[in-house]
Amino acid sequence: MEQIIVHILAFNEVEVLDLSGPYEVFSITENENKEKLFKVSIVAEKKELLHARNRFPVFPHLTLEEAGIPDILVIPGGYGAEEIEIHNKKLLSWIKEMEPKVKILASICTGAFLLAEAGILDGMEVTTHWMDQDTLRKKYPKIKKVVHEKFIDHGHILTSGGVSRGILMSLHLVEKLVGKKIAEFTARRMEFDPYLNDVI
Repeated sequence: MEQIIVHILAFNEVEVLDLSGPYEVFSITENENKEKLFKVSIVAEKKELLHARNRFPVFPHLTLEEAGIPDILVIPGGYGAEEIEIHNKKLLSWIKEMEPKVKILASICTGAFLLAEAGILDGMEVTTHWMDQDTLRKKYPKIKKVVHEKFIDHGHILTSGGVSRGILMSLHLVEKLVGKKIAEFTARRMEFDPYLNDVI
């Protein structure tokens, strides 16, 4: 059984649940034989201790150079995305380079700002955290429309609202890639009712 490779980007001041929520979803997803269906890694510029929001410690598994090309690349948000990494030319170039190579590129919360800064969201309808939708709309006029949705799936590119919306989007991807039954069991295992309320 070939696992689906998921990389989640990390950086200082990343929103904790933007990072840990999808990690939990993908890392616990199993089939009926208890085989893990996804291999999840945290990727960062350097393999060193990072501090997410409110000094939550994070240590990445892989550097950008070590990461290779995953099936799914998740770009979380938080203060670090919209105020710090948005000026990181190396990271933005890496995201832009990865976009056509990965099967799915998904942003959570203000991770959408990194995709927008890289020009990836031009002409698209997207979403982000409700508190940042006006800013995204004004700062990136080439985006077709910024709407208030839980998440938006364009197939290759997805954007989601903030924080817990990343869990919902990740469960949606589980359903899309390995089936509704497995996604429902994963949601039940996490006791994440918003997904179950949407699908049942």
